[in-house]
Amino acid sequence: QVQLVESGGGLVQAGGSLRLSCAASGRTFSGNAMGWFRQAPGKEREFVALITWGDGNTYYADSVKGRFTISRDNAKPTVYLQMNSLKPEDTAVYFCASRTRPLIRMSITRRYEYDYWGQGTQVTVSS
Repeated sequence: QVQLVESGGGLVQAGGSLRLSCAASGRTFSGNAMGWFRQAPGKEREFVALITWGDGNTYYADSVKGRFTISRDNAKPTVYLQMNSLKPEDTAVYFCASRTRPLIRMSITRRYEYDYWGQGTQVTVSS
């Protein structure tokens, strides 16, 4: 079993920055990758970014490319999402997720492709 706990959400003005954290425990290193998703009110949960535990390869949604950076600290083990140049449309509950199955490609962007989920942290960007 893997437990994931997100933190770092909050209220920020447009153009500002936030850093989210996702602390993992349990069978962490049987996992292959960690992802961030977000869900705005009335919308589907959407993929944001992922990183592989082993070599740190990353993959981003087009909507956040160049503004968000995903990173990991294998020793803790924790995954981060640095969010810069935030926009009101980034407002959502942000979830981290763990994939324990082997990766067959980097574009692992669907909810069912992940095995464990955190409880989410709210990010609100005011205009």
